[in-house]
Amino acid sequence: MHGRVARNVVALGGAGVIALALAGCTQPAAEDDGAQGDLKIVERVAIDENGAEVQPPDVTAAADPAGDGSATCPPVSIAMAGALTGPDSALGINIRNGVQLAVDKHNEANPGCQVELKTFDTEGDPQKASAIAPQIVDDQSIVGLVGPAFSGETKSTGGVFSQAGLVATTASATNVTLSENGWRTFFRGLGNDGSQGQAVANYLRNTSGDRKVCVVDDSTDYGVGLAQVVRETLGPVADGACNISIKKGDKDFAAAINQIRTAAPDSVFFSGYYPEAAPFVQQLRDGGVEATFVSADGSKDPEFIKQAGDAAAGTLLSCPCSPAPAEFAEEYRQKFNRDPGTYSTEGYDLGTILLTGIDSGAVTRPALLEYVRGYSGTGVARTYQWSPTGELTDTLIWIYEVQ
Repeated sequence: MHGRVARNVVALGGAGVIALALAGCTQPAAEDDGAQGDLKIVERVAIDENGAEVQPPDVTAAADPAGDGSATCPPVSIAMAGALTGPDSALGINIRNGVQLAVDKHNEANPGCQVELKTFDTEGDPQKASAIAPQIVDDQSIVGLVGPAFSGETKSTGGVFSQAGLVATTASATNVTLSENGWRTFFRGLGNDGSQGQAVANYLRNTSGDRKVCVVDDSTDYGVGLAQVVRETLGPVADGACNISIKKGDKDFAAAINQIRTAAPDSVFFSGYYPEAAPFVQQLRDGGVEATFVSADGSKDPEFIKQAGDAAAGTLLSCPCSPAPAEFAEEYRQKFNRDPGTYSTEGYDLGTILLTGIDSGAVTRPALLEYVRGYSGTGVARTYQWSPTGELTDTLIWIYEVQ
């Protein structure tokens, strides 16, 4: 992380940028797979870099992977890489399902252009991702990639995909520094941790009025990077007496809970993933800490509620991911018998962009890379257009609440 992060949280607005479909906005969307009781993750507000409410985008003109049904192409494939098994698999499966929905809609409508989706399970582990990356680039049928999903595995593989000229669109890797490596094929499909960290920190300080926040990170590339931005933005509101790092995989947080109890903060920001966030909030509540529990996109999944139980109630979750519009959510439910989760919309949109490129005739790696570089269009989550470093030109952060 560099000392000053790019301030790129802006409300999507202006010509060509449009607001959630009315059907998707009139009732709060919730993530629920029917197994976590009455609690759900419900969208609360879209915010800017100052933590202030902004108007969400209109996505009624989202690109359709089906196109006009007249596409023709030779046999080609796109890949998805991410955690499909292991403790963090729910997030990877959300993305995979989103891409699969796009591919299936495309193939059903375009008998003359059948695109195969090839999936690669990294388990979210950078070392395993490094071993899988050569398999992806050596498969010459693969012309584009959605993934990897997490920041650590993206960091370990970005150079390989860049050297191979394979466009790599990530639906979820948010570490700021990923776009600073000079990779020519990296495209981030959502805001980074610079934008998310500033927005949520300012929401806590300026909108919620918190005067003392304990910030806890999980020592991963994602967790440390996001926590650093949150701490820097909070300034003295981030209490140095409870500036805590735990390790991914930890389950006993007694020492951290004692520090937090002594500090008596208004809120606790946990920067990490749901397998650690769930027992952490449970132990906070068991330890008598009533401060608001706040986390980010790594925790924003129904698995967090399943694993945390009633202790999850009232948790605030920031995310550069957008809620699912009603029509998309219904299509997703019909196909997978569950609601879309975190990054499902991003996976669908990025898959759609690769598919529309293939339909346009970009059926080689160099051609599809140029197509994505010049792309500008609206998806079910947001408008997509990239800077030369692979960052979106417009981003938006959402606050969700477990209710």
